[in-house]
Amino acid sequence: QVQLVESGGGLVQPGGSLRLSCAASGFTFSAYAMSWYRQAPGKERDFVARISLPGATTTYADSVKGRFTISRDNAKNTVYLQMNSLKPDDTAVYYCKLVRYQTDYWGQGTQVTVSS
Repeated sequence: QVQLVESGGGLVQPGGSLRLSCAASGFTFSAYAMSWYRQAPGKERDFVARISLPGATTTYADSVKGRFTISRDNAKNTVYLQMNSLKPDDTAVYYCKLVRYQTDYWGQGTQVTVSS
């Protein structure tokens, strides 16, 4: 079955960096686009970034453009989110997402807290 496992979250000071990972299994990873979303307390889950199939076209939310970079390693079945110049507004639970056969699959999320 499909499994998505996020890791790499934590507490970081404003201006700092983190790299999130999402390890995928149970499907042909290289055949699907992958996305990152985030959900802050009391808010809806919002799109952050997406990376397409092997052509690796990337798309970002305006709020993270220029600071975050999504990438993938098809040999490791893993998608990454490099987050630089972090701001308190980036505090949220970060989730990776797969859409396969019109079904959404989510990981359990990883908490990112940006605070001094």
